[in-house]
Amino acid sequence: MKSPIKIVFVAFIVLSTLSAYSQNSNKELLNKIDSYLESSVTNGFSGVVLVAKKGDIILSKGYGWADRDNKIPNTPATVFNIGSVTKQFTASAILKLVEQGKIKTSDKISSYFIQTPSDKKDITIHQLLTHTSGISNRTGGFRYHEASKEQFLKAFFESELQSKPGTAYQYANANYIMLTAILELVSGQTYNVFLQENLFGPAQLTSTGYKRIHFSTERLAHGYYYNRDDEKWTDWGTTQQHLPYNSNHWYSIGKGDMHSTVEDLYKWHVALKNNAILTSKTRAVQETAHVAENDNMTSYYGYGWAISKSDRDTKIVAHNGSNGLYFADFVRFIDDDVVVIYITNAFLGRESENVAREIGKMIFDTNYNATPIPRNIYELIHEFMRTNPSSDAEKLPDFLNRELTYEFNDHKVLNRLGYSRLKKEDQPDWALALFKLNVKLFPEDGNLWDSLGEAYLKYNQKEAAIKSYTKAVELGSEGSQSALNKLMKG
Repeated sequence: MKSPIKIVFVAFIVLSTLSAYSQNSNKELLNKIDSYLESSVTNGFSGVVLVAKKGDIILSKGYGWADRDNKIPNTPATVFNIGSVTKQFTASAILKLVEQGKIKTSDKISSYFIQTPSDKKDITIHQLLTHTSGISNRTGGFRYHEASKEQFLKAFFESELQSKPGTAYQYANANYIMLTAILELVSGQTYNVFLQENLFGPAQLTSTGYKRIHFSTERLAHGYYYNRDDEKWTDWGTTQQHLPYNSNHWYSIGKGDMHSTVEDLYKWHVALKNNAILTSKTRAVQETAHVAENDNMTSYYGYGWAISKSDRDTKIVAHNGSNGLYFADFVRFIDDDVVVIYITNAFLGRESENVAREIGKMIFDTNYNATPIPRNIYELIHEFMRTNPSSDAEKLPDFLNRELTYEFNDHKVLNRLGYSRLKKEDQPDWALALFKLNVKLFPEDGNLWDSLGEAYLKYNQKEAAIKSYTKAVELGSEGSQSALNKLMKG
């Protein structure tokens, strides 16, 4: 018979070995992720990332600047606009009302608003939550323009539905603004107050909220964008400076523009996982794949979350969001007990959207190494233009393909820069060179030939302009025929 002491000792050795292996593995992962992000900083990346596995935070770190002018760095405590990650908070608030017995997801909006027209009277809360109400993604105005609740409701009810309620998925921010209107009506509280009392307070989120902030404004990350006309990065400021100071924020509330930190979002993840805010039954409903988001049925929408499967057939519950400057991604690998939270305040390009997923690949594939996020494509092109004559324009695609992590194939990029230059150049130079290069790269796009014709026309190259407009007409470019007719008559 084996001695109990020996068995305990062996078990201790095994557990110690496993613990040491796990620590080394996590340290290697931390170094790999950190190296990927630090190398991206040299290309203009700035933001914050938090990675946790099985309850242990592996990485929580800021990169680049929250405020470039004042040299304030990003940290895990920096507060960002989290875009449409806001939606899962709004959905959770609605589900809290369901738990309180005040509403049902089967309720129709006509039971809350007597002015609901007949085409919308059967829209349910479930359909709002899952973007199947039929409402257009164009309903409502620009997020930072003033609009009262009454103005929004009028726009919602007067809008033309894109499909019969309950028959099709179409992501539309107006669904979640309407949910917010219902939440305030039923609860008798403002959106801010209800979320603070029922979600943020219980989850101990101290730096999360819509407009009201109770901390130094120095903690707010400024948004940055590359100005194509000025050819430099520009400070947009903070979201607080753009949102209406009064309560006429009804093109923004509920669907986006909430503020938070990676630290608070991780606390929220833990609160959801532990059923501290919503019951396990409610959470299961929220994270159910209710409706397919695409024809391939690779992603589904739940209640404020997108539901998908990993390559390993494990469940992913996630949501991202952006206002065009900030971008946030909240990715929860449910079956693996892993979460990746990423927020940036300087959108470099489409690779900026893949950071959390790239980190996910590194977590589950030890052989995977992510390529650093490349610089903004417009910044790259301007650098090339500053260091090369326009006669070398045809070398630009090779330069871009070396610098980017993907093959350059965007018809619009050179066109946009061509027009920016066309305003500044009195003689043929880079503007004309960019338009000529674009039609060479994408010869079947009639709109590009139209743009080239416009450039030739500015530089009084009438014959070349006629040829370009003729090609544009052949390819079906709208409006080119009118320009061509004027040239032929002249």
